Amino acid sequence: MFLFITSREKSIIELIIKPGRKHTALSIATFLNVSVRTIHRDLKAIESTLEKFDLRIVRTQDEGLMIKGKNEHIFRLIQELMKIKSTNQSPQERKLILLIILLEEGDLFKLKTLAKELGVSITTLNTYLDEITDWLKIFEVFLYRKRGIGAEVQGTEANKRKALANYFLVHFNEELIQCLFLVENQQNPDETILHYFHPVYLAEVDRIIHQAINQHHSKLADGDYIGLIVHICIMIQRTKKHLYLEDEGYKTEELTSEILLMKDICREIERVFSLSFTEKDIHFLAVRLRAAKFRTTGNVYSDSIVVGQSIKNMIAHVSVQLNVDLTGDFSLYQGLLAHMEPAIFRLKQKMELFNPLTKEIKKKYPVLFMAVRNSIDQEFPDLVFPDDEVAYLVLHFGSTLVLKEEVVEINALIVCPTGIGTSKMLGSRIRKEIPEIHSVSVKSVKEIKEAALKGYDVVISTVRLPFLNAEYILVNPLLTEEDIQSIQNFLQKNIQKLTKDKGYHSFYHINTTESKEKASFDETMKQIKDIHGSIESILQNLRMYRLCDGTSHDQVILHMVKAAEEENLITNAGCVMYQLKERENKGGLGIPQTNMALFHCRENHVKELIFRVSHLEQPCTVKGMDGKPMQVRNLLLILAPEELSEKQQEILSLISTSLIEDHEAMMIFSSSNEEMIRKQLEGTFHEYLRNNLIKE
Repeated sequence: MFLFITSREKSIIELIIKPGRKHTALSIATFLNVSVRTIHRDLKAIESTLEKFDLRIVRTQDEGLMIKGKNEHIFRLIQELMKIKSTNQSPQERKLILLIILLEEGDLFKLKTLAKELGVSITTLNTYLDEITDWLKIFEVFLYRKRGIGAEVQGTEANKRKALANYFLVHFNEELIQCLFLVENQQNPDETILHYFHPVYLAEVDRIIHQAINQHHSKLADGDYIGLIVHICIMIQRTKKHLYLEDEGYKTEELTSEILLMKDICREIERVFSLSFTEKDIHFLAVRLRAAKFRTTGNVYSDSIVVGQSIKNMIAHVSVQLNVDLTGDFSLYQGLLAHMEPAIFRLKQKMELFNPLTKEIKKKYPVLFMAVRNSIDQEFPDLVFPDDEVAYLVLHFGSTLVLKEEVVEINALIVCPTGIGTSKMLGSRIRKEIPEIHSVSVKSVKEIKEAALKGYDVVISTVRLPFLNAEYILVNPLLTEEDIQSIQNFLQKNIQKLTKDKGYHSFYHINTTESKEKASFDETMKQIKDIHGSIESILQNLRMYRLCDGTSHDQVILHMVKAAEEENLITNAGCVMYQLKERENKGGLGIPQTNMALFHCRENHVKELIFRVSHLEQPCTVKGMDGKPMQVRNLLLILAPEELSEKQQEILSLISTSLIEDHEAMMIFSSSNEEMIRKQLEGTFHEYLRNNLIKE
């Protein structure tokens, strides 16, 4: 099918079809800078076009415009729209094309030539250039206009790449997701994607990254996954144009694991595309990876003691401000820790993070935003957190606050590629606003293609899922009133189907309640068993060592590991030592303002939780967690199995943060007195049990 439609008609369809957005004839007219009468005339032509796809335009109660029809028909329409080469792009598209020209085609441009290429007047061009200038300035790229000469761009290659990549990610994120759908399904368009990307690059880079990330047992948050694809594709295309990075002076030892992963990825890309990347390219991408958010928090290092303690203080401070106790919520602590470490790295590297939901978050949750801002300023006085970073942290707190109010009954699956905090917030909002929902699972766009949908009663997504042969509800990431009504309408219309699939019957309510209580009891017993077993292992396997002078910290750690192997607590000392060394290479392990260093790893040859301390008569030098060398007299060792339940992780985290809880705790753990250390641990565990299980 070939569509004969105008560029303005195409723009109108694209505006209406975007998820989570509400448009009226007036808002579209304002956006496209035409009259409302013109829009109404175009809508009549669009209606006849949509009929060819078995689609129709409907007006909601508040006069918003929506395209209704089957998902496969909407997807077919999107495919046809992408084949149309627009001769009259939207203002945002023109600004993108202008940015690409400025950063790709050279350093000096005549304004008349630029205006002609974009098909706009000099006045409009200057307006675009003003906006582009402000954008580039964020990344320390400068656009100068000289009368009679033209426009000139100045900046480093690294900053130009950052500016271009972030423009795509901020302004064309939904389009990028849709394009990845196409290339993943071998439906590569012939032309460049978004006026820049070669489809074959997107397809191959997506495949290579997905394979490499899985092999390294990591899971990037969806936004960072797409961001990495964008950065690598830009690197490929600029390398082909002989535009190379300058030296930015990265510290290799802080990026060891990231560099190894990026080397694997770049090696495969070099093989596929017959390219050659520099070490600077690999370092540049490794920094992007280090700054990324990870979707799973299970492998957050529990030896992030300084940051971990600050986060606990943050939670306590927010709790006081809001008159609600969040201090016992380990899920909140884990989520903040997973976000905060890359956030601190981003801030130190002066890397901008753009949050498209910041304004809406500040408007919806002003008090919570202020409380989180106050706590951050108090705990991290040396760092300046922009509103975009604070907004992501607000989502973590908002998720927890909403979760405390939930009562539930039906299983829902959320497909949400907008990040960790947003996914949790959406799930929590759904449970709060729709009490019928029993549980909410969150999966990425990539995971949903492999996931079985049989266990879910309703699928809710923030993006279109053209590849999914199942009914789903499209919603805004922050869940509007209209979205809530749509979900409730779906549940109400499908009550019989939902109860039949689950084997529920309205007159068997008592039996249903009993089964739920039994499941809840079993889960509680498992948690108690995990807590008891973890505490028992730590106390039983506690050992103190005093070693003679002249022993290096490597020899001390090896001595403790070998001793654990002799006690049959680990099965391969060599593998455990390798993991400990890998962790040490990632960054410092010395605890600042103490004489202690904490060595830690999770390894599948470790059978039980192990905590050991070695006291040295003469101090040795290790790298501190603040990156500075320091003298230590006490080497602490925590070993854990690779697979841990959430409660086991919570106990490990409890130990690591208790090391610097206060001055007295630091003195005890530095004392090398086993009896005092054991009593300190027992006191910590007892307080935890009282607050979480006994609750006197």
